[in-house]
Amino acid sequence: MQLTARVALFPLLPYRVVEIAIGMADPTDPSDSPKAAADVAGAAIPSDVVPHDEADDSDAGYDSATSTRASTSISSSVRDYAFENSRRYHKFQEGRYQFPNDEPEQEREDMKHAMVVHLCNGSLHYAPLEKPQRILDLGTGTGIWAIDMGDEYPEADVLGVDLSPIQPNWVPPNVRFVVDDIEADWIQPRESLDYVHIRHMASSIRDWPALLSRAYEALAPGAWLETQELRFELECDDGTLKETNQVAEFFGNVKKGLDVFGIDLLSMLRNRQRLVDAGFVNVEERVFKIPLGTWPKDERMKTIGLYNRSMVQDALQGVSIKPFIHGLGWTMEQIEVYLVGVRRDLADARQHAYIPFHVVTGQKPGVKGK
Repeated sequence: MQLTARVALFPLLPYRVVEIAIGMADPTDPSDSPKAAADVAGAAIPSDVVPHDEADDSDAGYDSATSTRASTSISSSVRDYAFENSRRYHKFQEGRYQFPNDEPEQEREDMKHAMVVHLCNGSLHYAPLEKPQRILDLGTGTGIWAIDMGDEYPEADVLGVDLSPIQPNWVPPNVRFVVDDIEADWIQPRESLDYVHIRHMASSIRDWPALLSRAYEALAPGAWLETQELRFELECDDGTLKETNQVAEFFGNVKKGLDVFGIDLLSMLRNRQRLVDAGFVNVEERVFKIPLGTWPKDERMKTIGLYNRSMVQDALQGVSIKPFIHGLGWTMEQIEVYLVGVRRDLADARQHAYIPFHVVTGQKPGVKGK
């Protein structure tokens, strides 16, 4: 029996719940049953995994922990966490992601989601989707985007994948989450997806061409892929941004620290060309301006700027710990002293800075359904 750490993203079995696949079963070997594979890995397959037509569909709203038990009955090692300087990090594939996954960080990620949706006038995507049936959210985080998509497209199966099992149990019945490393090999069936969504992953992905190639293979002809990324560089259109602005310097230091881990924080600058190189057509890039603070006169943009400033403010310590300590060789004391000046410039409304937000969409060639 050969165990793997892969996840069968969309199982072909007509089950109502998604199983976290710890091992790949060999149908010719009785010891390679899903039950045996799960037991070896330290997890048990729940008894409430039943065919959809035999399931209890009395609750047409949100599923409780009962119906999501198959998605949460996973190896205890996946649920372990690592801790550093009073912040909590993922333990599964430890070191792949350099930022915390604790409650303060989850709240910040949800605030970032609200900011982006407000910026995009309520839109969850820009790809022109037509009745998508299978949606994959890579690096789902708290799962908030996947949950919103499940509500918007109740006829679709929405799957969120992340290194951390931090998603809620109460979700729409068409939304599932699994723990996996999206940069590892995929076993997703070819041409089985209608839409792949990748958001806020520039600070995590080491090999974008490989990831986009796997997504291309998994997408059906005519299906879409979309990336949405903040570009953490400060820009200004009226000359009020000082050359000594420490928020801009902070972003630069985070980039230098992540470079040590093989991650390019500004990788979104090449996403449009990467989609073209991967074979996508109808590739389009949109760039938005997100104010840093409440300096805009427009009330809508002022609100978005408040979200952005709060999101950056809450990120300063958690985002800096690993890149600064393990990447740049700083101490925690040096970080805390340094952040005093960063917070001061962050609060300076006289500097009219903004952060660009890049949205790239691309379509796999071919006709859907053929």
